[in-house]
Amino acid sequence: MSTGTITADAAGTWTLGDLTVNRVGFGAMRLTGSAAFHLGTPSDRDRSIAVLRRAIDLGVNHIDTAAFYFSSLRSANELINSALSPYRDDLLIATKVGPFRDCAGEWGTSARPEDLRGHVEENLRQLGRDHLDLVYLRRMRQESIAEHFGALAALREAGLVRHLGISDVEPRHLAEAQAIAPVVSVQNRYGLGDRAPATEELLTLCRGQGIAFVPFFSIAGDGGAQGATSTHDDAVLSAARAHDSTPAQIRLAWSLAQGPHVLAIPGTGDPGHLTENVAAGALRLTDEELARLNEAHRSG
Repeated sequence: MSTGTITADAAGTWTLGDLTVNRVGFGAMRLTGSAAFHLGTPSDRDRSIAVLRRAIDLGVNHIDTAAFYFSSLRSANELINSALSPYRDDLLIATKVGPFRDCAGEWGTSARPEDLRGHVEENLRQLGRDHLDLVYLRRMRQESIAEHFGALAALREAGLVRHLGISDVEPRHLAEAQAIAPVVSVQNRYGLGDRAPATEELLTLCRGQGIAFVPFFSIAGDGGAQGATSTHDDAVLSAARAHDSTPAQIRLAWSLAQGPHVLAIPGTGDPGHLTENVAAGALRLTDEELARLNEAHRSG
């Protein structure tokens, strides 16, 4: 498919709280290296900054990041600050708190409720902002998120955070959080062939309640933090040939086709891949293609 003039509004928009964003956004995890965290080689700083600025030029106004997105030489938040500050009024930057990595990059004990203010303030410092547009509580295997989410709700009341979301959760956690404060977005691992019954239920619940559903690793699949999967079902390859597109674009288009409340946040440090990811928002799968891809998903 031609990608030259396609911008991020091609897939339509969604409102997160009081902020309207294009449904194709950008995930910052892969800005810092050839793989996420400490798993690859650090990125070229100038190239990563150029990718961020090009994303904005292509109409991206929703960026997903976290203070724990860093490699041995690069910090996603620092790159965003350097590339995009002063920030446009229509740009929504979402971040996540809960997990913790020390200065050597090793994963440490996840945050206790009383630690979350420090996590929020670190994101504020790195991004150079006086508030965060959207903060996700990333659940770290705890049975209840009430105490942690309550701590974030207090920071929202204090004006440090505008909107709240939850990540890596089950339906019961959504209900638990909603009893404390509004939830505008849910972020879980989800993609073609990557099925979990609880996440499928959340996708439906969010659609019915007007809550954004933001899948991560929707291109990566079984590649996860290492990068995009190289394993594709025949249905993906067939659709890619029919649309003169890449398998990654088909995977993104399928995710967006799951409902108008689904937002894509594909991440990359490659300018060409960025253009392809944004262009996927204009790709319209036929009913027959969707049926084949849905069947591949169910059997994945």
